[in-house]
Amino acid sequence: MKNFINVGGTEEEQVEQISKWLKSNGLQIVAGIVIGLSAIWGWGQYGDYQDKEAENARTLYLNYATDTSNTGAYDQLLSDYGSSSYADQATLVMAKQLFDAGSYNGALSLIEPLISSDDIAINSTAALRAASVYLQLGQHDSALSTLDSLSDTSFSGLVNNMKGDIYVDLGNTADAQTHYTLALNSVTANSTLSQLIQIKLDDLN
Repeated sequence: MKNFINVGGTEEEQVEQISKWLKSNGLQIVAGIVIGLSAIWGWGQYGDYQDKEAENARTLYLNYATDTSNTGAYDQLLSDYGSSSYADQATLVMAKQLFDAGSYNGALSLIEPLISSDDIAINSTAALRAASVYLQLGQHDSALSTLDSLSDTSFSGLVNNMKGDIYVDLGNTADAQTHYTLALNSVTANSTLSQLIQIKLDDLN
């Protein structure tokens, strides 16, 4: 784009310079305005699209979570919005259904990929549930190593509670008591979980 007017000169000269500048650069100015407005509009459209996609994914998730027999909603969620957090949450629900039905390996095949999720809530929940499946399968070392992979201390109460269960299954009362005590110190006092852990501790004494 050509330089704008030079400072100085009479008012008539400046008006003439402005007129010449607009004539030379007017098309570029209009094009710039159009491109700028298009970018703003396009970004708004993209935001609306993202909101709509998230709403659709959420609807499919709720349809499945509230009625787990609606596997069509689950399949569509994975097919259309497989990279969304709603798909991961639905997969955890599906894994629980398989676990409750005794299909432990099936549940594990769904859970294990989620342990590497970037979402801390998803990967922590997946690790805890995978450890539960490993415990059910009698794979104690896998259960413990999966729990050890968790770095988020906000789940320490649940992790130590699960470790206590694993050591009870191994017949290791001392380590079970240690982890139940750690769990008890990490959870909310007088909560349902704390009461459950206290019962487990009392049973070991």
